[in-house]
Amino acid sequence: MGRTERSRHQKRARAQAQLRNLEAYAAQPHSFVFARGRTGRGVRQLSLDLRRVMEPLTASRLQVRKKNSLKDCVAVAGPLGVTHFLILSKTDTNIYFKLMRLPGGPTLTFRVNKYTLVRDVVSSLRRHRMHEQQFTHPPLLALNSFGPHGMHVKLMASMFQNLFPSINVHQVNLNTIKRCLLVNYNPDSQELDFRHYSIKVVPVGASRGMKKLLQEKFPNMGRLQDISELLATGAGLSDSEAEPDGEHNITELPQAVAGRGNMQAQQSAVRLTEIGPRMTLQLVKIQEGVGEGSVLYHSFVHKSEEELKAILAAKEERLQLKAQRQEQQAQNVQCKRERREAHKKKSLAGMKRAQGGGDSDAEDPGAPPQAEGPGQPQEEEEEEEAEYFRQAVGEEPDEDMFPAAKRRRPQGPPRKRPQRPERGGDRRPPRTKGRMLGARARPGPTGMARAQSRGARRRPPRTRP
Repeated sequence: MGRTERSRHQKRARAQAQLRNLEAYAAQPHSFVFARGRTGRGVRQLSLDLRRVMEPLTASRLQVRKKNSLKDCVAVAGPLGVTHFLILSKTDTNIYFKLMRLPGGPTLTFRVNKYTLVRDVVSSLRRHRMHEQQFTHPPLLALNSFGPHGMHVKLMASMFQNLFPSINVHQVNLNTIKRCLLVNYNPDSQELDFRHYSIKVVPVGASRGMKKLLQEKFPNMGRLQDISELLATGAGLSDSEAEPDGEHNITELPQAVAGRGNMQAQQSAVRLTEIGPRMTLQLVKIQEGVGEGSVLYHSFVHKSEEELKAILAAKEERLQLKAQRQEQQAQNVQCKRERREAHKKKSLAGMKRAQGGGDSDAEDPGAPPQAEGPGQPQEEEEEEEAEYFRQAVGEEPDEDMFPAAKRRRPQGPPRKRPQRPERGGDRRPPRTKGRMLGARARPGPTGMARAQSRGARRRPPRTRP
């Protein structure tokens, strides 16, 4: 068989392509979607539905605990390349939706006037079209009515645009666009309509029977005599399967799209099917930082120029006081470090003097009188140990056992230890307590242990030199 392994150039090209894909993926915006506080079951489900909208550029299995603060989430988001936070919260009166830009802000706070979950939207449809392949690519963002209505409207449009990666209309692949996210702004009520749709492209100019044949599921023709009945009259098909198309959704395809009959330069209809969730939002305020900072815009509170100047002056004063406290704290820490180092040096110097490393000429009047020689106490101790060894063993110790002790020479022949006379054979042995088994009863383990302990405590007899 031929060679199946890749060559060196193929491996290098594959590694370079993977590196380019990783760099392109890291350059795209990523998001965290979660709920904070006691929100309830409905709001938690709404946060999960929003994750489906933001897929695949979001953390689908993100888990945020009650003890995790916003600073913890920001600290984790930095290494992961997360650029946006979508946070849902609930109070006693309203539900709020916050859109944050990392790492420096701003933060847009919306009030959720109405919302509908995915399951409620799907259950209201006669035929829904939602599958997992639609969520492998980010949705197409469509903004409507974001005109010259103020800087806050322009900032809202910019924030929603930065949520998703930008596309090039001349190079985009139409097969990657499976969903559409519509954000509509109503200038009269100042509300935002948040809608999520599924996109389907079907050819036009064919009869209902031909469209049925072009579908993936083949129709049932058991009741028909000929296939011409299906093509000509569309017998056996319901009226709901033939949706009306018009100029509002018919276009010419610039490239071939997945699906039967969707060829390049042919007329096709683009159909949208809502898959949820729905939200009706109203902007409350815009803050400068991430969840905090000065308020740039507020829908319900309007302040004069004097009040804004007073707020800015108070903020500057707080910042100056904070800087002074930090400077004073740094000085205190430095002083404590210097005192600790000085105390350490003083302690080490005292330890050296105690070990005899000080001035030898100086005389300490409170010191005890020194012995005659530096090694005399050690010699006396070893001499006592050697004398005890002679008395216990009856022999002279080795030279390396007690090197400082004076070795004593014997002054005559060693005396023999007197032996006791042997007992006569006619004398009867003493009787032992207990039953006799055989010749003599052996002591038990307890008795042996006691005898050994007595022998260990008993000192050996001293021998006279």
